[in-house]
Amino acid sequence: LGAYLLYSSGRHKLAAFDEKAPLILTPGVLAGTKAPSSSRTSLTAISPLTSTVFESNSGSRAGEYLRRAGYDALWIEGEASSPVHLSIGPQGIFFLDASVFWGMGNGEARKAARAASHPKAACLTIGQAGESGSLMANVCNDGRFFGRGGLGSLFGAKKLKALSIYGEGEIAAADPQGFEFIVEECKKLMAAHPITSKGLPQFGTAVLMNVMNSVSALPTRNYREGNFDGAELISGEEVRDRLLSGRHGCPGCAIACGRKVTVGGEEMEGPEFETLWSFGAALGLSDLEGIVRVNRLANDLGLDTISTGSTLAAGRELFEAGLLDFDPLEGGLGGVLALLPQIARREGRGALFSDGSLALGSTFGAKWVSMSVKGMEIPAYDPRGCQGQGLAYATSPRGGCHLRAYMIAPEILATPKLVDRFAVKGKAGLVIVSQNLNAAVDSLGMCRFTTFALKDDYYARLLRFAAGVEADGQSLMTVGERICNLERLINLDRGFTRTEDTLPARLLSETHPGGASAGRVVELSPMLDEYYRFRGWDHEGRPLDSKLQSLGLKG
Repeated sequence: LGAYLLYSSGRHKLAAFDEKAPLILTPGVLAGTKAPSSSRTSLTAISPLTSTVFESNSGSRAGEYLRRAGYDALWIEGEASSPVHLSIGPQGIFFLDASVFWGMGNGEARKAARAASHPKAACLTIGQAGESGSLMANVCNDGRFFGRGGLGSLFGAKKLKALSIYGEGEIAAADPQGFEFIVEECKKLMAAHPITSKGLPQFGTAVLMNVMNSVSALPTRNYREGNFDGAELISGEEVRDRLLSGRHGCPGCAIACGRKVTVGGEEMEGPEFETLWSFGAALGLSDLEGIVRVNRLANDLGLDTISTGSTLAAGRELFEAGLLDFDPLEGGLGGVLALLPQIARREGRGALFSDGSLALGSTFGAKWVSMSVKGMEIPAYDPRGCQGQGLAYATSPRGGCHLRAYMIAPEILATPKLVDRFAVKGKAGLVIVSQNLNAAVDSLGMCRFTTFALKDDYYARLLRFAAGVEADGQSLMTVGERICNLERLINLDRGFTRTEDTLPARLLSETHPGGASAGRVVELSPMLDEYYRFRGWDHEGRPLDSKLQSLGLKG
């Protein structure tokens, strides 16, 4: 819905910071229902970091409350002259003065927004990174995040410091009895699957640290290495054994992959796998308690942890190459703690890092140091050790992203079955199926982790019984395909071509240095040719008229 509204309005052609360029918040179709793990909401805009269409997805009660307040989408455009708190509730919509919030971190801002609106309100806020316009700024969503892509800087440009939402209306299923039955069936499948019932609940997403290291696909020291000798010290097992004090999940989620940890007698949010990687292996550091503290500070400042850690890793390589006159990792993670506020506020040395690794590398005539796709840093999976993931990075409409097609599932985790991670032929089809399914699941508002246990026909039945929409597994996949093609049309209109569907040169030309993936590079070109052909696009990645016609996107 976010992509459709953006495209059909013609606003998709605007510059990201144009005051008429919208931010669009869209709850999933199943938001507020009893479907398992269905509290996900999408935030869509033009990314100031990548200049692509950008949909970020996060879990909280924001989507549920928006629907309970009577809205299917929230469109925000314009610029305020002073900081604003936008409050949506049973009494109406209010633009409140947020001048006293400006300068606050996300924790304080959330408390202030609730105090000014409703004590149970779902709150979206930005920290100091969003206020300064950092292109690594995210949007805090009640302690979770609309991450990546710099969407927090769009809030900052509009002077939107906080958005609070509360609603009490009923959300009824079209077929309550049928819906209750399929919900229970989905819960049984999730309870029986080893990843959703054991792996994620016990270890959180950090269960992947040792797994990726064991296959030499854990990017280390800015992707110059693929194994990290300190991986065990920052793994999910280590978090559980040394720091874990509890676990939690998004509303209505039985998986509960979130961690609560205690460091120095203080309980705080435990870092996700990507954060353990970005402030750990990516930097060549294995200080677990330090990563927890850096994670807490980055979250409060509103900095995307993947991009921030990757940008610091690029900075360290620039220093080692004699191009940067100071070491951003001097003092280890203690030094990083001191540098982060400067990055968020664009102050001092930190200002060099505020807009990500590509901007940093460009400053020194060294774009090659940026491990990014379309300007956004790629995460914790070295595609030289999993070829399909490389294609997924290159073809993601929002830049360097592992979520649009999570090829780690079949290539590493043997879900639904193991495929040869070094094979090239046939990977395009798997990537396309994953992208289509994930786009549809996002539109339902369900967590991606449910895809480990559920297949397309179960999602279709949830949709049918909840909304009264005639759907089966195939039609649901067609919905996902339509979304992927629509986002491609947006990016084409924004000037993107086959040239941008690529990877950092290091991954295409520098062989993996050692371990179980030694000697490999990503063989992208043949996979991309196959991908375009399977998609029904021409050699340059433009959807054929016949494909658009079949999807209802022509005319």
